Amino acid sequence: MYYGYYWDPTYILVIIGALICMLASANVDASMRKYKRVRNARNMTGAEVAQRILEANGIYDVRVECLQSGALSGDHYDPRTKTVRLSYENYSYPSVTAAAVAAHECGHAKQDNEDYMPLRIRSALVPVANFGSRFGLPLVILGIILSFNQILIQIGIWMFALAVLFQFVTLPVEFNASKRGLEALTSTGILGTEEETGAKKVLFAAALTYVAAAASSLLQLLRLSMISKRRD
Repeated sequence: MYYGYYWDPTYILVIIGALICMLASANVDASMRKYKRVRNARNMTGAEVAQRILEANGIYDVRVECLQSGALSGDHYDPRTKTVRLSYENYSYPSVTAAAVAAHECGHAKQDNEDYMPLRIRSALVPVANFGSRFGLPLVILGIILSFNQILIQIGIWMFALAVLFQFVTLPVEFNASKRGLEALTSTGILGTEEETGAKKVLFAAALTYVAAAASSLLQLLRLSMISKRRD
């Protein structure tokens, strides 16, 4: 009874997933902090870098906006409004980190401009993935409470699986955006050789956070599948 009530072996999967995400997060935070203190060769802010890259690629219908001054993260490209949004520091400061992040988000703008298929697939999965991540786990829990109702449990698992699928579809989109961003930084001469190395480290560390999130979600899905087979 003590074993069954207080400890579940599948918790190991949750712990592994949490550790992976924590290590990836710590790594990207360290890389970004380090290269925030290094100015880029052209002394260009993230906003100026983004504008330069967009113009160099003939993209004139994308805006570059600054998030609220208190926002330290949340950099993204919104394909619905065709807007690159950068955190206050990345928008306003001429660091290598700012240049790398701005170039990455412009990589997404280039994907959108070229109708990059993985980006289209990811965008189509967003509402389904949000629904699955919000209601999948509660449905599994409800099914367990209701004497292991397998219908509810299986519906919950399949809904959560859609959220996991979204995580894996995200990987090629993010890696490709980083590749495009680095190529743009090189072709426009925004960064020097040593600074390019720093930008690569920043973007690689950021990419690992997506890998960690996908791995953690997959482990959670495996755990739910193992729990669904229990009846004790």
